[in-house]
Amino acid sequence: MTQSLRIAMGSVGVSILVLALKYLAYLLTGSIALYSDALESLVNVATAVSAVVALRVSAKPADAAHPYGYAKAEYFSAVVVGVLIVVAALTIFREVYTGWFEKTTLNAAPAGLAVNAAAGVINLVWWAVLMREGRRARSPALIADGRHLLTDVLSSAGVLVGVFLAVATGWEKLDLILAALVAVNILWSGWSVLRESVGGLMDHAVPEETLGLIRRRIAAEATGAIEAHDLRTRQAGRMIFVDFHLVVPGEMPVCEAHAICDRIEDALEAEVSDILVNIHVEPEAKAKQQGIPVL
Repeated sequence: MTQSLRIAMGSVGVSILVLALKYLAYLLTGSIALYSDALESLVNVATAVSAVVALRVSAKPADAAHPYGYAKAEYFSAVVVGVLIVVAALTIFREVYTGWFEKTTLNAAPAGLAVNAAAGVINLVWWAVLMREGRRARSPALIADGRHLLTDVLSSAGVLVGVFLAVATGWEKLDLILAALVAVNILWSGWSVLRESVGGLMDHAVPEETLGLIRRRIAAEATGAIEAHDLRTRQAGRMIFVDFHLVVPGEMPVCEAHAICDRIEDALEAEVSDILVNIHVEPEAKAKQQGIPVL
């Protein structure tokens, strides 16, 4: 079992614990805002389960049906998360609309607020764990889970303050307004997750920092070649795919050109994990006098 999968499975347990605490806080206070906070945690449970499934699928080795592997499964997980976030937000809006025309009674029970605060602290700690592992493993599923968790932490903090103020001022509609604001925040989080997931499914290029590293390694390791051009990259989950044309002298033997390609591939694999390199060798007549000059 990989480290990322262990973290994802841990998220399931953490999210269930937090959901239970937040729902208890709602029962103790009767706050619609705290109910909306608990509902967001229900999405966290679904998100964590989705991440576990996606990581299991994406870890499968390439086969005849999927020669480039299953890494993109993580993007589908992130899309599911985004949709669930939107559903949660719409459910909260419905509760706000219903509650606006009904008499509600708030009870700022210290125990209820303390339980909700404890759930927020747990989420904050686990957010740090998810983001660290997600960035290390380049996992869209873990990063999507972590970003939604941070949204949950921020909205929980705002809700706690708002519920206290609603009771202190006697203006109970403030509780509903806060619930609506939580829903708006959740919608924004869902849109961000969906946008990035669609970008991954559309084969977006690697970040500029990674692209610069790839270009430098090609320039340094292609001794004997003339230039490299038409460099293209795409990222699919943790996998990075790179292809380019390498121009060599026309009289160079195939075995020497192949040795240069091997040297470049080895250097890139040493610098960037989970990378697949494809090099098309061309004679010097194909040189474009642009791209990556060989050092």
